[in-house]
Amino acid sequence: MILTNPISASEVGTLWLTYQEKTLIMRILEYFIKKADDDESRNILGGLWQELHYYILEIEKIFKQQGVAIPAGFKKEDVNLEAPKLFDNGFDIMFLRILKEVSMGMYTINMNMAYNDDVMQIYEGLTTVTHKIYKLATLFLLQKGILTLPPKVTMPKTTEFIESKKYMSGFNPFHSKRAINDIELGFLHHGIESNNIGMQLMSGFAQCAQNKEVRKYFEKGKELAKKQIKIFQGILLDNDIQISATSGSTVTTSTTAPFSDKLMMHCVTYLNGFCIVGNSFGTFFTLRNDISLKITLLAKDIYFYGQEGIEIMIKHGWFEEPPQTEDRNKLINNN
Repeated sequence: MILTNPISASEVGTLWLTYQEKTLIMRILEYFIKKADDDESRNILGGLWQELHYYILEIEKIFKQQGVAIPAGFKKEDVNLEAPKLFDNGFDIMFLRILKEVSMGMYTINMNMAYNDDVMQIYEGLTTVTHKIYKLATLFLLQKGILTLPPKVTMPKTTEFIESKKYMSGFNPFHSKRAINDIELGFLHHGIESNNIGMQLMSGFAQCAQNKEVRKYFEKGKELAKKQIKIFQGILLDNDIQISATSGSTVTTSTTAPFSDKLMMHCVTYLNGFCIVGNSFGTFFTLRNDISLKITLLAKDIYFYGQEGIEIMIKHGWFEEPPQTEDRNKLINNN
């Protein structure tokens, strides 16, 4: 690959962030591949590792051609392949599926900020890989009975239009709350599903983290995930909707860390960002104002939790600085 023209600042930034995320995922995959006891899951994990390895090399080529320092990212020392299993019963593919959900959103944003054809080809390729792996993971989990479907509802037989602003009311004590619609149900179910995985992830990370401050941070994250699950489940129960069973994935009793504290902290930071964006998206399409307010308040908690995590990483020297624009005032004052 030979770039015909320089890449822009936005492309340097998105490629840098992609490099960070993909090297992190590759280290996680290496551990899951080593510990996999199912041939099909090992093939899914291994296939993704091969695909990501190719695109990591492509990004490194662009950085070298453009004279950009290759990021540190995440190296072999960030994963302990000899550590015992920390998660069991299909958690590897469940977590992989969540990671691919994050990637879908990231590639859309990255493509919107790409202007160079070769850079766009990277995101087109990664998008194709993500869709393929997400589908394989979903079908695998359904086949194994680990992933449950959202609740079934009566199919609409007619087309209707909203006739009153009461449709949005959730706070007015003089009006009964309407039943939640299918769009709202979908977001609530997805929130329960993803936070269930997040709760297990935080539990596993907390019991093996080396740093006491990091351990407490993961414990706090576990409680935040439980809080979201309770709120979403409560809304469904209030609407007489049967709650889907949680996945059969489990956290083992191992206290040996498979990953560095740095990697685990960054992993949680990426998922926090995804959760904030997902909640914002859900708020926009949620028309009952009591539900949208609850989601907004949760987004605030997630935001401050994420900021606390970044402060911890900066404190311990784990947060690599992104490429910077020139500080013109500093250059002028130093002259």
